[in-house]
Amino acid sequence: MEAGEEPLLLAELKPGRPHQFDWKSSCETWSVAFSPDGSWFAWSQGHCIVKLIPWPLEEQFIPKAFEAKSRSSKNDTKGRGSPKEKTLDCGQIVWGLAFSPWPSPPGRKLWARRHPQVPDVSCLILATGLNDGQIKIWEVQTGLLLLNLSGHQDVVRDLSFTPSGNLILVSASRDKTLRIWDLNKHGKQIQVLSGHLQWVYCCSISPDCSMLCSAAGEKSVFLWSMRSYTLIRKLEGHQSSVVSCDFSPDSALLVTASYDTSVIMWDPYTGERLRSLYHTQLSPAMDDTDVHISSLRSVCFSPEGLYLATVADDRLLRIWALEMKTPIAFAPMTNGLCCTFFPHGGVIATGTRDGHVQFWTAPRVLSSLKHLCRKALRSFLTTYQVLALPIPKKMKEFLTYRTL
Repeated sequence: MEAGEEPLLLAELKPGRPHQFDWKSSCETWSVAFSPDGSWFAWSQGHCIVKLIPWPLEEQFIPKAFEAKSRSSKNDTKGRGSPKEKTLDCGQIVWGLAFSPWPSPPGRKLWARRHPQVPDVSCLILATGLNDGQIKIWEVQTGLLLLNLSGHQDVVRDLSFTPSGNLILVSASRDKTLRIWDLNKHGKQIQVLSGHLQWVYCCSISPDCSMLCSAAGEKSVFLWSMRSYTLIRKLEGHQSSVVSCDFSPDSALLVTASYDTSVIMWDPYTGERLRSLYHTQLSPAMDDTDVHISSLRSVCFSPEGLYLATVADDRLLRIWALEMKTPIAFAPMTNGLCCTFFPHGGVIATGTRDGHVQFWTAPRVLSSLKHLCRKALRSFLTTYQVLALPIPKKMKEFLTYRTL
């Protein structure tokens, strides 16, 4: 889609229901994820099942108008031996999903001691967070279960790998903790982060691997150092539970979404609140019902950092441009729970309460040279380092996103 156009529904995947399933199972799609290289899509389709689907989708799922674009994608998997769709039976309700960066650094002997039957090669892996507190680690290419991580005492709600490829995994749980795991050391638990008073819903690691954000059923979010695993600061500004968070691709911005119907954009380095994006018209006459139907479920940045997508209980997918205070596009979706962008742009995937996944067109734009320069600089300069540069004030404001 071009900037300003409404998102179009490209495809919808629906789960095939098993004939029998445990009474504890549920059908919600709590999590959807693309592999970082864009070659796989993972979908927790309910009833303990995760589907691993090669990307781009098979032609039968895609409208004719989109087929040509999909087949010409740089990430076409047909030339890689045509990987097949896989079904992972996790044995428990699946809440969180995360792919490792791809490829893993060469020469790592993953799982060699504990799993001698696994080839000693770098591989793409998928982590799944389960209802019983377990985390299962799978090899994507084979569907083989590699590790079972134990430690959490309740639902593992979210998972995040460090983007650097060192196979450090962060998990967020209803047991009110986050845990850090080193998958190069056979899944050794290396840290427990405590301090939240409610269930932890979401965790996000900054692309520069310096910070971790965690959101719980609280009005504040916690920002942690990924170097020392200590709390840097609490960000306070929401009026209700924060349920989702995401960093911009250059690590210079953090967005948080709350049941209070708002998304707040922060400078994670200074803790400054830069902007609020409201999903309902706030007024004194608004009652609790109005707030409830616009409660946020998910927020995510686009891969180039110019757009946000949000899913709310008012049955709308919204797309926001970074410099605009109102959405640039809407799409109707029922019972949305989560959203994520395709890593190379152009598509948004959303998951719903009935176990469906929908794929929508997303804005495709050529980033301005100004934005590309800002993104490159902010990938290695903190806000304080930018402010210390001997450059004009207006340039500093642009580089620190103070012109929004």
